[in-house]
Amino acid sequence: MAAAEPLAPRRVGPGQTRAAEPAGRPLPVVTADGVPEDLPPMLAAVGDLPAEGDLRWGYEFKWDGVRALAHVRSGRLRLRARSGNDVTARYPELGPLPAALAGRDAVVDGEVVALDARGRPDFGLLQGRMHRTGPEVARLAATAPVSYLVFDLLALDGESLLGLPYTARRDRLDALGLGSDRWVTTPWFRGDAAGVGQQVQGASRENGLEGVVAKRLDSVYRPGGRGPDWRKVKNFRTQSVVVGGWRPGAGRRAGGIGSLLLGVHDEDGRLVFAGHVGTGFTARALADLEPLLTPRASAPFADALPREVTRDAHWVEPTLVGEVVFTEWTREGRLRHPSWRGLRADQAPADVVVEP
Repeated sequence: MAAAEPLAPRRVGPGQTRAAEPAGRPLPVVTADGVPEDLPPMLAAVGDLPAEGDLRWGYEFKWDGVRALAHVRSGRLRLRARSGNDVTARYPELGPLPAALAGRDAVVDGEVVALDARGRPDFGLLQGRMHRTGPEVARLAATAPVSYLVFDLLALDGESLLGLPYTARRDRLDALGLGSDRWVTTPWFRGDAAGVGQQVQGASRENGLEGVVAKRLDSVYRPGGRGPDWRKVKNFRTQSVVVGGWRPGAGRRAGGIGSLLLGVHDEDGRLVFAGHVGTGFTARALADLEPLLTPRASAPFADALPREVTRDAHWVEPTLVGEVVFTEWTREGRLRHPSWRGLRADQAPADVVVEP
């Protein structure tokens, strides 16, 4: 790739083949051959751009959505979240994906995103779709459709590709020619002596993206693994959190949620208090959040909480995972200046730990 070539993210939309309209009801649950049904996705460790140079690495944009593996078998689709949950019924507009494979069975890895008017992923827009399972799903699929950004191929026609290097999997994925207004194979950029990694990172910042993911060209796919072969380089700090309670609001929020009480798991697996967040919410986000909270009598946190928190706290079962953007961790293990980004349906509470 020439250094002067623009590195803007590819938009899912105009100029690409339009998929058939989604069916009126979810497709039946299926599991594709070639990899286990409960295969967890490979994860990236937080880090910096490779210091040893670009030649052994490939670079992708980090998309702001929720991770999902798509199992396609016999013309049917199953979407499985990182948490292991089946989320096929939540995104019926992705139902026609098997037709794009022309009868081939496959398992692909990607990110479900909601795109803004400029074709960029917007995590806030995705919030209105992540926990919907009722009759409103069909309407939302038509008025606020999601897109599926595909970046890896794990199995094809019953053959596992997990042991192939990244470049070989990418070549076979690109050869499938997936592209429509609802799904697309995302671009990747091979490193070179000109410093492609820094260019990709610069483009991600210019486009307001979360960052980049650097992947070793010879890396195999390690399900559930988070090692040095995949490295995510963030443009801003984010942290997954478990919601353990809330405190009442004032003013316009009087009588409802003013802030959420957050936790992460320590090295011993205990849920410990990480602070509270009261900014970043929209009125709609708070309204959608309240019915998802299940009250409990006592705090779910293992450590002692300050009196100013407990005196008016409402405790909830620690079953919801969210994400915040923040500046740093304090010496006491609290998030400094956190702002709510939204719920994460692709993570299990037990997996939430302090991220580097």
